[in-house]
Amino acid sequence: MTDAFDDRKARAAAWFRTVRDQIVAAFEAIEDERGASAPAGRFEVTPTTRPDGGGGLMSVMRGGRVFEKIGVNVSEVHGVLGERAQKAMAARGVPGMATDARFWASGVSLVAHMQNPHAPAVHLNTRMFWTPQAAWFGGGTDLNPCIEYPEDTAFFHDTLRQACNAHDAGYYDKFKAWADEYFFVPHRGRARGVGGIFYDDLSTGDWEADFAFTQAVGSAFLPAFLPLTRKHMTAPFTDADRETQLIHRGLYAEYNLVYDRGTKFGLETGHDANAVLMSLPPVAKWT
Repeated sequence: MTDAFDDRKARAAAWFRTVRDQIVAAFEAIEDERGASAPAGRFEVTPTTRPDGGGGLMSVMRGGRVFEKIGVNVSEVHGVLGERAQKAMAARGVPGMATDARFWASGVSLVAHMQNPHAPAVHLNTRMFWTPQAAWFGGGTDLNPCIEYPEDTAFFHDTLRQACNAHDAGYYDKFKAWADEYFFVPHRGRARGVGGIFYDDLSTGDWEADFAFTQAVGSAFLPAFLPLTRKHMTAPFTDADRETQLIHRGLYAEYNLVYDRGTKFGLETGHDANAVLMSLPPVAKWT
């Protein structure tokens, strides 16, 4: 069966694969740039499958010169939402779930955990979701330093502000506030990082404009993040710095396992569990 959105789905999925390829290439290049006696890190690429339909690529680098662990996943999946996922969608205002629960989704998702405690961890996600009743975009990016540098936070946010302002003057303030709320860890009473932008259910009635904005978010990621990586990747650090990093990673893991929408959706819809949980840090501590 085809529908009017088939061409748009194909375009969106192709873009997510493109931005994935750009990020993988850039991160392998910065591994070479770092310069060290140890071999530069490289991504291990594994196809993923969803038994009910679709799959993707899971690209993970472990033990690199710059990245202790980074995952860059791209996927395109489809099928019928299970009962829990239908209820979640209905609660978010998607109509008609009880009569037609077909879905299609594609996106790219990235989480980077760094070797150097002075270099911030980071998250990126952009995605498109379709049901017979509605279609929308979502995503965002947020910075997660364990040792915060205010100038880094300002640079990251300024880069995102410029990307948002090119599309809608109100987007940055709206989506920054949404990120501040979304990436808050209630049981710890604090944010998991220094924020960024987050948006979901973006369907203004102009699909082309919504897609262009989502592309802009993906395109802004490397300019927002790579300068911070280069700035800190060779900085000296102490055992105390490493301890601070590992404890902060514990906070990150708690958030992703308890609150993150993408984690919940991926597990509830039967996607590859290793791909869904690639965001978890390789090593973490709790006090």
